[in-house]
Amino acid sequence: MAACSCSPHLSTDRRRFLGGMGSIALTHLLQQDGLLASGPMTGSGNPLAAQRTHFPAKAKRVIWLFMHGGPSHVDLFDPKPELMKWAGKPLPESVGTFETRRKVAQNPLLGPVKPFAPRGRSGIEMSDFLPHMAGVADELCVIRSCHGDSVNHPQSVYQMNTGSILMGKPSMGSWVSYGLGSENADMPSFVVMPDPGGGLKGGAPAWGSGFLPATYQGTPVRPGPNPILHLQRPEGMTAERQRSTLDVLHELNQLHLDERDHDTQLAARLESYELAWRMQSAAPEAVDISSESEATKNLYGLDDPVTRDFGTRCLLARRLVERGVRFVQLYSGDTNGWDAHEDVLDNHTAHCAKTDKPVAGLIRDLKQRGLLEDTLVIWGGEFGRMPMSEKGKGRDHNPYGYTTVFAGAGVKGGHVHGATDDFGLRAERDKVHVHDLHATVLHLLGINHENLTFRHNGRDERLTDVAGNVVKSILV
Repeated sequence: MAACSCSPHLSTDRRRFLGGMGSIALTHLLQQDGLLASGPMTGSGNPLAAQRTHFPAKAKRVIWLFMHGGPSHVDLFDPKPELMKWAGKPLPESVGTFETRRKVAQNPLLGPVKPFAPRGRSGIEMSDFLPHMAGVADELCVIRSCHGDSVNHPQSVYQMNTGSILMGKPSMGSWVSYGLGSENADMPSFVVMPDPGGGLKGGAPAWGSGFLPATYQGTPVRPGPNPILHLQRPEGMTAERQRSTLDVLHELNQLHLDERDHDTQLAARLESYELAWRMQSAAPEAVDISSESEATKNLYGLDDPVTRDFGTRCLLARRLVERGVRFVQLYSGDTNGWDAHEDVLDNHTAHCAKTDKPVAGLIRDLKQRGLLEDTLVIWGGEFGRMPMSEKGKGRDHNPYGYTTVFAGAGVKGGHVHGATDDFGLRAERDKVHVHDLHATVLHLLGINHENLTFRHNGRDERLTDVAGNVVKSILV
């Protein structure tokens, strides 16, 4: 049977018939993936085409290491002599009132569970929990004055990822993908690697595209032999046959598009299916670490069963950004993760053992390959922990003051910004709200956070809502 010819000489009835077939095919795809809205588009109609920045960028890409559950800043990056001095006593009344989830405000204070010491030439004080990250202290920009707006996990996970405590807003990775596109036409712009244990509080909307086009949501990469779902062709389907099928669908869908004045929503969706085709060639090589040297694998801890999982994902992150993926997000911590309500020492010993060496290995590897100078690495969770004890040896959630760590493109290495109060309860000096963090990340990527907007329900929405200031003092 002859292949369908979609020439201008088609009769009106035949054109309408074929256009209807295209509509049916496209509708099926849209039902599966959700209708797109318009975004930054080039003349080619590719929503992921590389976009110009608002001003010269220091960073071209981001690797975000998300410590799910809330790592304890006062036990890792924020030493508090007064907390040691007052350990076993209640907080002084002068501290005032504040909200906790389990009414532990009057519980005795709990001192740091591991010693701190100056690290590197810069002398940044860090805990013995992190001996490997201590070895790259001079690359770190430690922001000790972060704060957010919720004491609960889901809301805080959403806020750190999307700028809002409400579910359904676009994630930072989606905003970056929307604003900058991809450096590699054969790879997604935004990739996320969930913890294999699952259980993220808040779930997949943390890396969703919200009201942005679905093209910009995170592409999950999972552990195991099939890291990207549906990447392999169905059994019996050859590349030639698949390409021929897609070509026919493309012609039919193009007819459908022509009749709708090249609607950008439909054009963007069609391009996403072409990306899926291209990924079948590019992605398998990107996630295959067999070509890496043993020395590199050991740098990330792949020779140790404790560090192998997170180390593998950190190594994959480097390979992905090396191949043009714009934003990679890794999660550490399953259902409970770093949520040390019961015992900080036990919880953080386990999670630091899994992640400390891989994180340091990632920073070292990026630097030796010349990638750290234009790659921003972020380490942090959705909040920190309270200075008071919970159940004797644990700590409750603390959104009022905690630490986030930057490294790489455009930020000062060996630098500490801001401070919490004497007990590590509240951000006190040079405070950095979540909106400020987001504004700063976008600034490093060459984006003015006030100008990266998307029209939704009659309002120009943005990642930082109506707030956010760039933290200029941490910038090189």
